[in-house]
Amino acid sequence: MGAIPIAIVLRAFEPGGTEYQMIELVRRLDPDRWRVHVACFRARGAWRDRVADRAASITEFPVRSFLRPDLLRHGRAFIDWCHQRRISIVQTTEMPTNLFALPAAAFGRIPVRIGARREINANRTAVQIALQRITYACATAIAANSRAAFDRLRREGVPARRIAVIPNGLDVERFGVRSVAHPPRTVAIVANLRPEKQHEVLINAAPAVLARFPDARFQAIGDGPERARLEKVATAVGVSHAFTFLGYQRDIDDRLEAIDMLALSSNSEGFPNAVLEALAAGVPVVASDLPAVRELIVHGESGLLVPPGNSTELARALCRLMADPVLARRLGDRGRADTLARFSFTHMVAAFEALYMTELARYGQRAGATVAATDRAPWQRNA
Repeated sequence: MGAIPIAIVLRAFEPGGTEYQMIELVRRLDPDRWRVHVACFRARGAWRDRVADRAASITEFPVRSFLRPDLLRHGRAFIDWCHQRRISIVQTTEMPTNLFALPAAAFGRIPVRIGARREINANRTAVQIALQRITYACATAIAANSRAAFDRLRREGVPARRIAVIPNGLDVERFGVRSVAHPPRTVAIVANLRPEKQHEVLINAAPAVLARFPDARFQAIGDGPERARLEKVATAVGVSHAFTFLGYQRDIDDRLEAIDMLALSSNSEGFPNAVLEALAAGVPVVASDLPAVRELIVHGESGLLVPPGNSTELARALCRLMADPVLARRLGDRGRADTLARFSFTHMVAAFEALYMTELARYGQRAGATVAATDRAPWQRNA
């Protein structure tokens, strides 16, 4: 039997945590076992070439809104596309792709349909959450990237047997041992500039830190719609001289090497890639005390956790590390050792491949088989 055709559905190829994980999955799936086709809403972005290097094809389905009448036309085109390529597995990657591709794949009788849960309903409306719950009924399985996401799915009524927890991966070979010979003073937050990332919590913590350590400096690495507003907040609280917005950085490894600690101020996380990578690099982390973060950090042993939204406690934790370089180094070393032992892209890809094979066996479809006439979508049955 040849390689099994699989479709992985992304929104676009712009830099982001989900995009990084799923693009690495596309790149690392065994080409002797899987023929990976990529469907997307917009076939553009800085990481498109990384996908084009490995994917069998990239096809755009230009979904711009779920309220536009052309949504059904795009759904029908997606079904036809799956049938033409004899797709046996459709895997979505986040909520918008869940909403588009899972119902279409179910209607088109694609044998295996794997949904995604990579967040904890951050800034989702009640309607969006309800639609996603309905959409999950179209999936044969759902891949959650954390135990916190699993627990949320269970509370939403998804049976445990339909959920696979597959944590994010790391390219462990990227991360060497850091050598830090100066007092820890540079704090970075690595996140797209979106409301749920709560950058203003760090900005509001900065005055208290600067009062104790005037040479402290802060960096916001990432870009997004909140940038102009956040720059105004930094100016308003009087820290613009110490707070730099660096925008998207292609080589995050160099940035991790240059910082002394990472802050995460989000109010919701599914599985924070920024924390995972900082830990692997040996950078001490101060993060919001969220369920998904507790899967990565043991407070006081491999990092420090603070209440979400609490600028005072965040400032206190940052000052604690600046005042105690030995503690900062100890946390960084322990975080690195724990993370490299638990997470890798090798583990992540193997888990997805095992899920694919389990689901194919469960639903009894010969991989890559031509869709029978009785299994075609209604408009195809007389074709």
